[in-house]
Amino acid sequence: MLTRIRTALSGRPGPAPVPRDYDRARDLGDVVEVLAERVADYRAVVHRVTEDRLGVWIDALLDARGARRIAVPADVPAEWLNEDLTWLVDHPPLSIETLDGCDGVLTGCAVAIAETGTIVLDAGVAQGRRALTLLPDYHLCVVRADQVAATVPEALARLDPVRPLTFISGPSATSDIELDRVEGVHGPRTLEVLIVSG
Repeated sequence: MLTRIRTALSGRPGPAPVPRDYDRARDLGDVVEVLAERVADYRAVVHRVTEDRLGVWIDALLDARGARRIAVPADVPAEWLNEDLTWLVDHPPLSIETLDGCDGVLTGCAVAIAETGTIVLDAGVAQGRRALTLLPDYHLCVVRADQVAATVPEALARLDPVRPLTFISGPSATSDIELDRVEGVHGPRTLEVLIVSG
């Protein structure tokens, strides 16, 4: 069948080129500030922190939630981890039951998009596999200022398209036919973001 299709199409011109002349960069001013505003618009909680205080902030936020058992990727930076908590390292991969029963997950990200308030994970360093960030009800995500791109095209240029990409725009939410918002159906009900500068 495919041979017959190829034969029927031989000699015909190929598809027209797709124009790629859209804006790849845009001056949004302070992209970190724009990201913080847009992420907060999605009902996520955003904190601006400095590098030297990152560990203190992680401890304080987890303590405020009463979170004691936190899932983390195997390659999360050691300075993020307080010895007083139980860190469930996803190596070997944690079971679905363990992930569902933990108090939350702590990860980094690949890139964040200021214009849309979106955080992108690609299973790279400090991010872990997709299930790690979809099953726990709370996600604490660390975004470094140099990971913030102004626009979607700029962010996509930083990503490897063959990696498993997860785009996060606020806590998981959906609406039924009557437009009643329900959170936590397809991922964490609560997203908290630490934007690290300096």
